[in-house]
Amino acid sequence: MTTLHDISSIDDIKKMVDSFYGKVRQDDLLAPIFDGVIGDKWPIHLEKMYRFWQTILLSDHTYYGSPFPPHAKLPINKNHFERWLQLFYATIDTYFEGEKADEAKWRAQKMAEMFSFKIAYIQNNPSKTIL
Repeated sequence: MTTLHDISSIDDIKKMVDSFYGKVRQDDLLAPIFDGVIGDKWPIHLEKMYRFWQTILLSDHTYYGSPFPPHAKLPINKNHFERWLQLFYATIDTYFEGEKADEAKWRAQKMAEMFSFKIAYIQNNPSKTIL
């Protein structure tokens, strides 16, 4: 049995991101969405996710950008976000425990709620956009 520890380094971030997206790429619901958008650019996407979570969890400001706009027009709904969170939580719970692990789950939940709300709004109001 592996002893769990908190997220405290870029290596932990990479383990979290790589494990999570490994699950996403195998998921019947999420894989077609992600593969359709990312295609053969997975290394670029993973690097961006390392920087995003490093900035959020470790306060090492390496991510610059706005995470919502690339997601705004995706054909996704609440079910996709629920699955995304399920896989994210499972990844965290498999490898980590502690304050930063809990924060990662909390931040993922808040991001999923916000993205889901905004995307539903855009889908229901095609003449309006919010970014």
